[in-house]
Order: sequence, then C-alpha cells, then structure tokens
Amino acid sequence: MNNTEQLIEIPSDSTGTAAVPSDPASASASAPSPSSFDPRADLAAAVELAGRTLAAVRPEQYDAPTPCEEFDVRRLSSHLVAVVRRISVIGRGEDPFGVPSFADEIPDGGWAAAWEPGAREVAEVWADPGVLGRQLRLPMGVLPGAAAAAVYTHELTVHTWDLARATGQDPEWDQALIERVIDVVRRALPAETRGGRIPFAEVVAVDAGAPAIDRLVAWAGRRP
Repeated sequence: MNNTEQLIEIPSDSTGTAAVPSDPASASASAPSPSSFDPRADLAAAVELAGRTLAAVRPEQYDAPTPCEEFDVRRLSSHLVAVVRRISVIGRGEDPFGVPSFADEIPDGGWAAAWEPGAREVAEVWADPGVLGRQLRLPMGVLPGAAAAAVYTHELTVHTWDLARATGQDPEWDQALIERVIDVVRRALPAETRGGRIPFAEVVAVDAGAPAIDRLVAWAGRRP
C-alpha cells in the first residue's frame, strides 16, 4: 500500500523511543522537534488540501487508475476517508485497528461529505498541545504524537498527489510544508533495499532543483 505509517520508527535520541514491535517493515527517522515547530499545523494543512482535492473528483473519474498501483480513484477516495478517521482515533489514544483501511460503507460520490466530519474531528482531537508528547499507538507501533503527526502529513500529502494526478488536478502545494516532510521521510524511508521489508517502489530519479512535491513523491517511488 506504500503507506508511511508502516515504516517510521523514532530513535531513542529523538522526542521519545518508539515501542515498535520487531517487525521487518520498520525503519528509523527523527521526529520534528515540538520546540522548533508544531507539526500539527502541517497535519491540519494536509487534511485541508486532501479534502479539497477529494471534493473535486468527478463521477466519470472513479474508475481511473492512480499512481498508487493498488488503487483506482474510487478505492483511493475510500482509503483517504479511512485515514482521516484513523488520525482522530490515534490522537485519542485508541486502537488504530478499530478503523478499517477503507470506508466501504460510503457509496460512490459520498467521500467528500464523509470527509468534512472526519476533518472536524481531527481538529478537535489534536487541538490539545499535550498530544505531541503522548505515546500514541499507530498500526506500526507506538510513537510520540509529534512523530505521528509527521507520519500522517506524509501519508495524506502523497495520496493527495496520487488523487490529483489521477483526476487532472493541480493543487497549490505548500512548499515549506513539503520540504519539512521530505526531511522526515528521507530519514524514515531509506533509498536502499526497497521491496520486502520496505514496501515502496524504488526511488525515481528527479533533478535536485525539481519542485518539492516532485521530489517527495519520487522518493516514495512515484514518477512525477
């Protein structure tokens, strides 16, 4: 599925130690420091942009393929709604596996309407600054809230790009946000040994001066 939540582990010299099971799908990355930047701002921006992109999907595009090879537009839209729901559950300290990976109960075309209450709940749950230092359970292990916010900022940003590319949209990307995500993901997701324990495609080569969003998705194995 090429999801960052399957990978990121926080080393002991960062904001906390991730109590991650000895799963070969884990890799290491440093979390953003809550003292230098509040990662909830990036998470909120990623939620907002994903929602706008989802709302612009047209019915004739539902069966279109996306750069995330397992998903067509319909399946990716369903997955995005599940992701935003899961972010709230995680912020409350609840079991992330209580949220299915797809919102299969939502009929075609209902994803944008379902997104709005999901996004509001994320804002409410993550409004408490104390969430950044709490140990939260993600599908791949236990991480500090600051790291969890970074994980899902990346997850949403890459899937927003997937959806935009599949549906002919050109979102206004926040360059500074994406550079922060790149900084995290380059440490979280090594370029070497993709496949197997690293469930991402090989890094796609792009020019060092390419737009930030191109460099981000290329690192995730997409072809900009």
